[in-house]
Formats: sequence, structure tokens, C-alpha cells
Amino acid sequence: VIAHEISHSWTGNLVTNKTWEHFWLNEGHTVYLERRIGGRLFGEQFRHFKALGGWRELQNTINTLGDKNPVTNLVPNLKEVDPDDAYSSVPYEKGFALLFYLEQLLGGPDVFMGFLKAYIQEFAYKSIATEDWKKFLYSYFKDKVDILDKVDWNSWFYAPGMPPAKPTYDMTLANACVALSQRWIKAKESDLGSFSSADLKEMSSHQLIEFLALLLLEAPLPLSHVQRMQQVYDFNAIYNSEIRFRWLRLCIKSRWEEAIPLALKMATDQGRMKFTRPLFRDLYNFDKCRDLAVKTFLEHRASMHPVTSMLVGKDLQQNQ
Repeated sequence: VIAHEISHSWTGNLVTNKTWEHFWLNEGHTVYLERRIGGRLFGEQFRHFKALGGWRELQNTINTLGDKNPVTNLVPNLKEVDPDDAYSSVPYEKGFALLFYLEQLLGGPDVFMGFLKAYIQEFAYKSIATEDWKKFLYSYFKDKVDILDKVDWNSWFYAPGMPPAKPTYDMTLANACVALSQRWIKAKESDLGSFSSADLKEMSSHQLIEFLALLLLEAPLPLSHVQRMQQVYDFNAIYNSEIRFRWLRLCIKSRWEEAIPLALKMATDQGRMKFTRPLFRDLYNFDKCRDLAVKTFLEHRASMHPVTSMLVGKDLQQNQ
């Protein structure tokens, strides 16, 4: 978060989107810089790992919003639409994916960083639209126009759903997360004894986030599986918000009633919409606690950020 917000000093503040339809210019570039900083701190494999996590986040968002939903366009049409209604991870992660894809197409991270520095100098103190960005990209890479012409710009910018092309990701750090998530997805009741706390011994917090994110992309796990997961991994004892959030969503999706109070607590203890909104949405979709979710929301509504309360209210059908 700190790397992200510092990066906004350049991409977002120094160069700003002209209208909210071009919000990806702020967020896609800022996520790109945030991950470059992560790469400098923890290595290039880590940058690729975080990038892949972003691709999964985009899949998750598009699964929720629907792959024909026009708000999943990178450049949505917001005529008569409140930009807050269209807010999601799409401008962040689809925007990042486009930049990461272009980086790989045009000669790698250092070459692309040269472009970004020139872009910021060119448009400093200005508000711009996607067309300005694209024109400058073409003039900066004038010796690579043939490569740029092969990019499906129309789909990247104006088509809903997942992007038309997927960047290449180094899978080194992701493979352990994929392997463990597959073990849980394929496990029968008789296999549950094979899991132990040793499974997580070599995994970083970032890998735990990815492991849980992978499970959230699949059909809900059987209740017995999440109960066993709590037994061996004790996720309830972890207070890292990114891990806790995904763990509680997993429990609610598997209809584990013991997780209801924990999920309601997290949804109301902190105010970040990225955590609060999906937790309330999942609780609302679990018939056992729908009424309680609505009641809890109404009790806390007045102290929530107005955009958060408006969007959660919409999810819970309380905006009369």
C-alpha cells in the first residue's frame, strides 16, 4: 500500500486522468510502479508472483461482475453512470496487465521504464485521456510500430471480460501455492489426514494469500475441508488482513456457520471497501445469515465511508 500511494505522486498526481473513464491511467501505472518497487526489494520472481496474483484478482472480479458487464472494460463508458458505481479492481489489474504485456513485447522492464519516465515528463501537470497515452507510446517506440500494431487495442480498451492476451509469468513462487491448493481441491474425506501445519512451513504471507485466492476461484470446498484446514493451519489466529479476508470468504462460501461472527466482525472493524464489500456480499448470499448481515450493516452504516455504505447498501438491496 505504501509503495502504491507513493507511486501516485507521479502516476495520478503529476499526470492525471482527464475523466474517470480513463481511471486506469492512474491505477494501472501505479500498480505497475508498486510492483517494480517490490521487484527491487525482493527480486524479479517476487514481482512476477505479485503480477500473477493480480491476474487472479482480475479473474475474481470479472467472475463477480460478469464477463459481459461493460464496467469490466478498461475504458468504460460512464455516460449517466456514477463513477463510484463502476469502481472495481479492473482499472488496477487490467491496466497493469496491459502494461506488463507491453513491457514483455517491447524489450523488457528497463526499456519500458525509459518509456514511463519520458511519459511522466511529457504530461507532467496535465490531465490526459487514453488516446494521449497511446499516441505518446507510438511516438516513443516509433521503431517498434509493427509490434504495437499487432496489439488488439480495441479489445484491451473497449471489450468487457478478461484481456485478449495474457502476459508471461515466472511461476517459481506460485507453483507451491498451486500445488497445495490442488491438493485441497482434489482431496477426498479420507485424504484429510494427510494435511499438516508443515504444509505452510516454507510459505511467505504473500504465498498464503495466493493459496487462498486460488481456492476462491474454484467451487466452494466441502465444509469438512475448511474445518480441517482450520485444525491444521489455524488461520483464525492470523490477523494479516489480506490473509484473514480470503480465509473468512472461503469459510462463508463453504457455509461454515462458525465463521459468521468472525466475518461480520472483520466487515465492520475496519473500513476498507476492498474487504468490507465482498465480506458483506458473501454473508448476504449465505441464507443462514442474510438477515443478520443486513441488520449489522444498518447498525454500522452511519459510521462507514459514504461510498462504501452506498455500494454495500446496493449489494444488500438496502438503497431505497
